[in-house]
Order: sequence, then structure tokens, then C-alpha cells
Amino acid sequence: MNAEQKSKMIYWASGIVSICGIIFEVIFGALGSYILGDGVKQYTLTISLFLTGMGIGASLSEKVTTNLIISFVWIEFMVAIFGGFSSFTMFGVTAFLPAGTESLYLYMITLIVGGLTGVELPVLIRKANNLGVTLNKSTARVLFSDYAGGLIGGLLFVFLLRPELGMVKSAFFVGCINLSVALYILWLFRDEIQDWKKHGLVGVIIGIFLVAGLFLGEKIAFSFEQQMYKDPIIYMEDTQYQKIVLTKEKGDTRLYLDGGLQFSSTDEYRYHEVLVHPVMSQVESHDRILVLGGGDGLAIRELLKYEDTGEITLVDLDPAVVELASKSYHLVKLNEGALQDEKVNIKHQDAFEYLEGSNQFYDVILVDLPDPNNESLNKLYTKEFYSLVRNHLKPDGAMMVQSTSPVFAPQVYWTISETISDTGLNVENFHVDVPSFGNWGFVMASCENIDVNQLEVKAETRFLTTDMLLSLTEFGKDEDSEIVENGHVIPIEPNTLINPHLLEKYEEAWINY
Repeated sequence: MNAEQKSKMIYWASGIVSICGIIFEVIFGALGSYILGDGVKQYTLTISLFLTGMGIGASLSEKVTTNLIISFVWIEFMVAIFGGFSSFTMFGVTAFLPAGTESLYLYMITLIVGGLTGVELPVLIRKANNLGVTLNKSTARVLFSDYAGGLIGGLLFVFLLRPELGMVKSAFFVGCINLSVALYILWLFRDEIQDWKKHGLVGVIIGIFLVAGLFLGEKIAFSFEQQMYKDPIIYMEDTQYQKIVLTKEKGDTRLYLDGGLQFSSTDEYRYHEVLVHPVMSQVESHDRILVLGGGDGLAIRELLKYEDTGEITLVDLDPAVVELASKSYHLVKLNEGALQDEKVNIKHQDAFEYLEGSNQFYDVILVDLPDPNNESLNKLYTKEFYSLVRNHLKPDGAMMVQSTSPVFAPQVYWTISETISDTGLNVENFHVDVPSFGNWGFVMASCENIDVNQLEVKAETRFLTTDMLLSLTEFGKDEDSEIVENGHVIPIEPNTLINPHLLEKYEEAWINY
């Protein structure tokens, strides 16, 4: 193979390793989002650290002026090892080492792989130049391959690798690609390298471990991840939107989304009865009901207890959650097959987008969404969102919003309440003890006045009674709306798209839990 043909192979190699680099970068961001929470924060940190590592690597590459091919080969060997085993070891670190170690490990591995990636391109550019291609041309071509490879890598991860292979297998698979490129380049330039077979043998040994990880790593990592949950995992799925985990032990079925507990079958009825029955008593008509979130079907189970319940529209972003709740024996038993009821109309759409595009009005709207622990969820706790919800209520309609814990996160709870109130609606605050969660809060809102003394629980329940309702509106001093720090009352301001301060309050409140 002549010099021109070899230079073309270098361009191809640069494109392929660039694809691998961007995939590792997004894998690290996804790992941080899943294990550490706050996806925007973790993606920002991992991208910043990865790029910083690339800068450091590019600077260090100045010292690589001889043995360019061997240098490139060993760089790829190390990328294959560190990157390939990254997801696998991340779960191990999270399961067995002290809290906080996992973030340090993730940021360290991101910086290392970023640094190694930063060395790759300068080495390839120098080698292309040595083959007789002018420096300007070789740099432009290699950089083009790098940038184009970055786009391809991002698309591959989102639409193929993550949904088909998952986090652990994807890392091992990409590591195998890095290793394959290294071995091919080693063989291509074997006439320039003494003892190239010894280097190749090292690569083969690395390959054996990577392939073993590809086939066995996920099973072992599953045992690591089991340590993160109280009970045995009976179902796990990585979807386009989140990671679903279902556990069960001694009759207690628990659903987790991205590591966050959604319910425990031992006490979920306390949560869902308070979510549903007070607001159903506030309104006279139950003809049209909208449920935002609640893909597990448990809120709908409570709604269907009313004979006059009409059409129920369920809007849940992730079809995998609804499918699981519709087919899993454990969940169908719990929700009593509510999602199969002919009254239920299911739509898989972002709640904000659904409300923007809908012209329908509802008697009751339940907002049963996950806590505002990232930017995309925070959008669903803003004045703009609650204004949309208000605009879809009938004149005498009402809504109930799950609003996190007034004990663990009082500023968050009362900010949500103030945000809803700022839309012009009348609000009433409720909270209830749910043992698996702790004390949990809700906000009811309506254009009409809300008189708790006039509310009545009219459906069959396991926990809630009419006599209890008034007590659920009483809050202790440590969970009251007047938050005092250092002798000063902290003002409660509405959460908006322009000033999304709720997310910061949420992170501060839950950092110790």
C-alpha cells in the first residue's frame, strides 16, 4: 500500500476514533445523569471536563514526535481499556464505595479519556504529514473526519447504542472499535515497526477482556446495581427517556425511574387517595379528566371508583412506563387494570407541548409528575406551565398537583404553591404521611373558592376519610410557609421559565437525603 493510500486510511481512522470519542463523552454524561441526578449539570460537567482533557492531551502531544504509529496504537489501547470498562466500573464504584466516590471517579475517567482523545488527532496529523501530505491539507482532512465523526457518534448513541445495548454493553462495544482501529493501523504500518507482533499480542489480550465484558459485563453490573436498591430487581429497562427499575420483596413492589422511587405498593394508596379524592369532591362534574404523568395507572384506578367518571386522558411521555403498567402482572394487580378501561385515552407526549396544542377543557386535572430535579422537569413547575393548566380548566374545574415534601424541602413546596397561586387561582395546601416517602405535599387549585369543610370523600378508600381532610391542611412550624433563616424571613417567589430558581432550591433541600 503506497503513501497516499495509507494517508486515506489515517483519515478513516481519525473519523472512527472521533465517533468513539463522542460516544464515550455522552456515555459519561448519561452515567452522571442516571447515578448522580440533574442531567443538565452532569452533561455540562462531563462535556467541560472532556474538552478540558482534550486540550491537555493536545498540549502533551507536542512531546510525541517519534514512533507516531506505536504512540497512536497505545493511546487507542488505553482509550479502549478506560472507556470500555467505564460504565461497568462506575456501577461497581457506586455500589461498594462510600457516597461521593462515584462522582469523583466519573469526573476522573472523563478527564483521562478526554486527554487520550486529545492526543489522537495531532499524532495522526503528524503521521499524515510524514507521508507526504502537506500540513494544511492533512490538518483540514483529519479535522473534517473528526467533526463529521462527532455527529455520527452522537446519532449512533441516541438512536442505536443506548436503546439496543444499554450503558454497559455500549461502552465495551465502543472500546472494541477503538481497539480494532489500533490493531488495523498497527498491521497497516507493520513494515515500520519492530516487534509489531508483540504489540499486537497485547491488543489481543485487551480484546479478550473487552469481548468478555461485552457478553458478561452487563450481568455482573446488574449485580452491582442491585446493591443500589433495597429489594431484588425483577425488571429493568433503559428507554429513550429514562431507566425503569421494578423491585419486589415480601409483597412490596417498588417502581424507580432514573433511580428515584415513584411508589411502594405497601403505602402508595395514601399518596393517590389524597391526590385524587379531595379534588374530585371540589367539582360537581367528572365528565372530562386529564392526568399529566401517572403512567403507572394508580391515580386512574382511584378516578375509576366514581361511577360518573367520563373520559380520562392520560398524558405520559414514556410509552415504556405505560406498557409496563399495562402488562406487568405486579403492576396490573396494583392498578386493577385501570389502563385497559375503555374510558382511558392515552397520549405519549410532553405535558407542556400537549397543553399548548390542545383545545380541550377539563373538570379535573391531576398533575402527577416527577419532582423538579432537572431542567426539563423544572419547566413543568413554572408559572407558564401552571397558566396553561389553568387555561384548560372549565370555569368550575379544579386541579391537584403533587408538590414534593414540605418537611424535607419546604422552600420547594411553598414555591410551587406560590407559583400556582400567582396564576390567579385559589389554592389550598395538603400534606400526608407516606412511610416510603415521608411527609408529602399537594396543592389544590381552582377558579372557585375552596372550602375544605365542604369537601367529602365519596369513594371507597383504604386510608382517607372525610373527617381527616381538614387535618391534612395543617402544617407544623418546621414545614410552614414562613421560612426563616438567620432571623430573616425568606421571600417566596414564583418559579418561571426566565427565573427557574426552583431547581437550585430542590438540589439544596435534598442533598442530605
